Amino acid sequence: QVPLVESGGGLVQAGGSLRLSCAASGRTFSGYAMGWHRQAPGKEREFVATISWSGDILNYRDSVKGRFTISRDYAKNTVYLQMNSLKPEDTAVYYCAADKRGSVALTRGGDYWGQGTQVTVSS
Repeated sequence: QVPLVESGGGLVQAGGSLRLSCAASGRTFSGYAMGWHRQAPGKEREFVATISWSGDILNYRDSVKGRFTISRDYAKNTVYLQMNSLKPEDTAVYYCAADKRGSVALTRGGDYWGQGTQVTVSS
């Protein structure tokens, strides 16, 4: 069983929007920081955004600041990534991740990972 399951990816034109969802399966991940990483063809996996367990500490990589928003819904045990003003360079497989050590550690890795969801932005 994959503990984190992503959905919401797809094909969108440049300037469009998508919302990714990450649902925890089999556990609540109480006390864990949550976040998103992405990997484009031929590139290393890179941190995109993280949110602390409390929800009061958010981190974004510079290239997505002002365009992407991470949030979490405790009742639904789900983390979201709202992506606006998408660019072709945002094209990648997006992975949800969780880490009990906190959001800073999560920018460099993660304890748990989802299977990924493809985001393709056409020019």
